[in-house]
Amino acid sequence: MKNNKIVMTRRDIIKTASVSAAVLASGSSKLFAAGHEELKIALVGCGGRGNGALRDHIAAAKAVGTNVKIVALADFFLDKAKATAKEHGVSEDICYGGATGYKNVMSSGADLVLLVTPPNFRPLHLEAAVKAGMHVFMEKPVAVDPPGARRIIAAGEKAKAAGLSIVAGTQRRHQGDYLRTYDLVQKGVIGEIKGGEVFWCGGKLWHRDRKEDESDASYLVRNWVNFTEMSGDHIVEQHVHNIDVANWFIGRLPVAALGFGSRSRRVTGNQYDSFSVDFDYGEGVHIHSMCRQINGCYNRVAEHFVGTKGDTWASNAPKDIDPAIKPAEIKTHDNPYVQEHIDLLNAVKSGKPINEAYNVAASTMCGIMGRISAYTGQMVRMSDLMTNEQSPFYSMTLKLTAEDFETGNVFTPQEETAPLPGEAWKPA
Repeated sequence: MKNNKIVMTRRDIIKTASVSAAVLASGSSKLFAAGHEELKIALVGCGGRGNGALRDHIAAAKAVGTNVKIVALADFFLDKAKATAKEHGVSEDICYGGATGYKNVMSSGADLVLLVTPPNFRPLHLEAAVKAGMHVFMEKPVAVDPPGARRIIAAGEKAKAAGLSIVAGTQRRHQGDYLRTYDLVQKGVIGEIKGGEVFWCGGKLWHRDRKEDESDASYLVRNWVNFTEMSGDHIVEQHVHNIDVANWFIGRLPVAALGFGSRSRRVTGNQYDSFSVDFDYGEGVHIHSMCRQINGCYNRVAEHFVGTKGDTWASNAPKDIDPAIKPAEIKTHDNPYVQEHIDLLNAVKSGKPINEAYNVAASTMCGIMGRISAYTGQMVRMSDLMTNEQSPFYSMTLKLTAEDFETGNVFTPQEETAPLPGEAWKPA
């Protein structure tokens, strides 16, 4: 299958993540004109990953010599925001709860915000952050359905035009061993990539039983990793990391996906336990994607690529290489979760924005493409999700949006069930 117009080349992807000289001259560098100004930061989503991101950001700020001040904290559950405030010695007066608490953050005067809520909230929150003129760190994935991923791409373009930086939680792109392998692959150490495999096969994540008299909204937010409407299913929420590495190393997006999956072990929610998807990158290049969340099974989280001259694991570059190929000297922080924040802060300090919105949205869309194929039993093309408005998949919105949480129009989807592919599937 040949590439079509919506499949980005490596040059297109680099161009999408770049910013014009006019934008580089924007006011973002004024924050650090004297080298010692204080950067006001905020956090939306004070759960485990959100608090981890805040700690990583503070560690990064110390590493680059930047003073930061926490000016706003928001979480659906106010007590979580207050716990974060207590950990960092800031006033509870800057804490906000509920589905609309993020709006207080956007009017707080923060220069930079960390967006770390369940993924279905990400498009709405990114749009608000960009409108407020904030630099952004946002966790992956960034959407749960095709319209949401396209919203992220559009918001990323607005951020680019405004000279704002956006870094995503796809930390492998900031990790030393991955960067060194990528450098060697681009220099031809394995020749042209012709195929490979990406894996996230691990154990079951947590689930939380429903409390007595608990609202649907509260239950879904607490149990978000088990509902497709909240997380996108684990091929999107977790396996996006490995899919993103494939896109990065190959330098373009897959043109189509054909896959299957199953649900057999879960005790809550409505997601699959496993997926197996063939991603067709065109020009005869196929990547097999495998992900599973079942306890007691063989685990593997990795990416492997086969080229015309050899093969490599993405996190472990080949040692026996042509002496004419000189590896780049790439030094990073020992913790890639800190390094991604270092890169964000350096971009803000230098006034030379970086923008990862497109890359993470595109990889999120790939996961969504694989999920839709498995759920329906149909081949799904990237054009169905990106450009073909006549496709039944283009507007396939999951029926539980971030806006529903604000209006109170929230319901718990049927649990302990799963989509049936084939004749059971009908287009919306």
